[in-house]
Amino acid sequence: MHYQSQTTDAQNGKPVSASRVTIAQLMQPEHANNLGNVHGGWIMKLVDEAGALACMRHAQRRVVTVAVDQMVFRQPILTTDLVTLTAEVSFVGRTSMEAEVQVTAENPITGECTHTNTAYLVYVALDENGNPAPVPPLIAENEAQRQRIEEGRARQAYRLEQNHHRRREGADSND
Repeated sequence: MHYQSQTTDAQNGKPVSASRVTIAQLMQPEHANNLGNVHGGWIMKLVDEAGALACMRHAQRRVVTVAVDQMVFRQPILTTDLVTLTAEVSFVGRTSMEAEVQVTAENPITGECTHTNTAYLVYVALDENGNPAPVPPLIAENEAQRQRIEEGRARQAYRLEQNHHRRREGADSND
């Protein structure tokens, strides 16, 4: 049986819940760093995959990663933990989308869960020729999502301001 996710056109928008993706993976010894905990780079890879899937689900197009906001690891993840990543689109621009990815580590024996980090990543949707493509608007389904969209709008404005500032500094240094 073939299942098609909720489709829409760019004018109608899509609800936040339509983009939600959950990935769970048991960490193994091959994921360990030299301290015996899960290597941060492995978690970053999983975070990027989860965020990209949420954005692909929203845009119904291929996407590329263009920015990763600060990623702080609050707790180590053990090689015996079940890592769960929950991602959903938290803001959209014309061709770009921000995904929020929550990471938790669970001891599958005791059931103890620890929130290890939250990351925000930005992706751009691509058309068939690899050019940026418009994405549907994002529809908040509750007050918490409306607030998160506004916070995403503020983060995007900050990113754009910082990018503009860096470009100006680069131009000034070429004088």
